[in-house]
Amino acid sequence: MSHIPPEVRPLLTRRRVLQTAGVGAAGLLAAACGARPPGGGSAVPNPSRTDLSAKQKQLIWSNWPLYIDVDKAGRHQSIDDFTKKTGISVQYIEDINDNAEFYAKMRPVLLNGQWIGRDIVVLTDWMASTWVKDGYVQPLQKNLIPNILNLQPVQWASPFDPGRDFSLPWQSGYAGLGWNTAALKKATGKTSLKSLDELWDPRLRGKIILLSEMRDTVNLVLSYQGANPSNFTDDEFNKAIAFLQTQVSNGQIRAFQGNEYATALQRGDAIAVIGWSGDLSQLGGGYGFALPESGGSLWTDNMMIPVLAHHAINANEWMNFYYTPEIAAMVAVAVQYICPVLGAQEIVAKTNPSLAENPLIFPTAKDLANTHVFMPLTPVKQAQYAAAWAKLTGA
Repeated sequence: MSHIPPEVRPLLTRRRVLQTAGVGAAGLLAAACGARPPGGGSAVPNPSRTDLSAKQKQLIWSNWPLYIDVDKAGRHQSIDDFTKKTGISVQYIEDINDNAEFYAKMRPVLLNGQWIGRDIVVLTDWMASTWVKDGYVQPLQKNLIPNILNLQPVQWASPFDPGRDFSLPWQSGYAGLGWNTAALKKATGKTSLKSLDELWDPRLRGKIILLSEMRDTVNLVLSYQGANPSNFTDDEFNKAIAFLQTQVSNGQIRAFQGNEYATALQRGDAIAVIGWSGDLSQLGGGYGFALPESGGSLWTDNMMIPVLAHHAINANEWMNFYYTPEIAAMVAVAVQYICPVLGAQEIVAKTNPSLAENPLIFPTAKDLANTHVFMPLTPVKQAQYAAAWAKLTGA
């Protein structure tokens, strides 16, 4: 049982369990990615198993914890509606707590040419890229997903999957500046933040927390230093790490955290953070979030169908169902991350106008243009950068 008062208990959202466990997770990923089949590429054969969707009206889906609509009884209305409409039952498994760990667990099965027991997996851009490159996912059957036309235009331009042949966004989010408004005003006289420069204000020394997720924090620092987070060099990465080391050494940065930073903001242990949009949105009044003027981080979690999935047709049907604006709106209200589906905002506006106007759920074109997706990394680069990050953060 938690001894933290209810008003300061951390929000447990999907993004706040995303962190990698320092070198441990980096090692898992390096080990998972290191061995290649003879001749390179994937050892997985082309999917040849007859799809069982017609005979087995079921779907097995792995997702992150607390990342879908849920009522007080623990039921997911969106899934219930899908089953009612299609007759397809859904086994919904909340077992993805870390991209690297999930990959390390599933890759040996994939290499053996076997089904992993999942018809849909939800993976973040950088890991989704690895699955696509290694041939571990199968193409979408777009004839079964006419609602794919409801995908937000900006989401079609995926660096790892141009044209969205293998993936469809589930939710997206930002990393940016977050703060406790009352504490910030008391310390600095300001009620909001616009720039990373403001994090280094001596009046905030020891009250700054940055995300322990390398791709988000380094993304923001690269932009701040004038580099392009979507296409940077080793020298630019090392410059960002060196800058952060200076801020650690002078006591400006209190810690690098994931699960704890929202609680620290609530308690006043931290005044400002690099944090995730969904967390700050759910904290509600008294807290703020903004993309830095120099640019924020944009990430997307993607639905994909593994090779040899037994119920691939059913998986395509679910994707089409979710891309119905009414269903996407239901999920958006619950999770409060960026909704990828056109028309959902208009649905939400009918019942919850304030959420419909929340740019952290339904972003403006200006905000989206001020974000970057972190550059895809090779296994070697991942291990190299993760080691430097672990040294900086003490992970």
